[in-house]
Amino acid sequence: MMASAGEKGKTDASRGESRVGVAAIVVQDRQNAAPAVNRILSDYADIIVGRMGVPYKDRGVSVMALILDGDTDTIGAMTGKLGSITGVKSRVTLVNLDGKDGE
Repeated sequence: MMASAGEKGKTDASRGESRVGVAAIVVQDRQNAAPAVNRILSDYADIIVGRMGVPYKDRGVSVMALILDGDTDTIGAMTGKLGSITGVKSRVTLVNLDGKDGE
């Protein structure tokens, strides 16, 4: 069962532990991929803490970095959808804060 937009990023025993992470997204075909990428990011706005995008003209790509806070299932679902778009690659690094306020 897919979480509704209001449930994305929320944590409970069935959804898993909240993690903080960074997603790197490289868009090779911006003109065709941008609408789908932005639609997915809007769907998962609840877990996106911050977003930065930079056009890398020398390489002909756009690079985005997302700061995320959510459970691994939700983050994985978002990055899986992004990675399924032709011309888009994504990778995520997650950290479990273990209740130590980021230390």
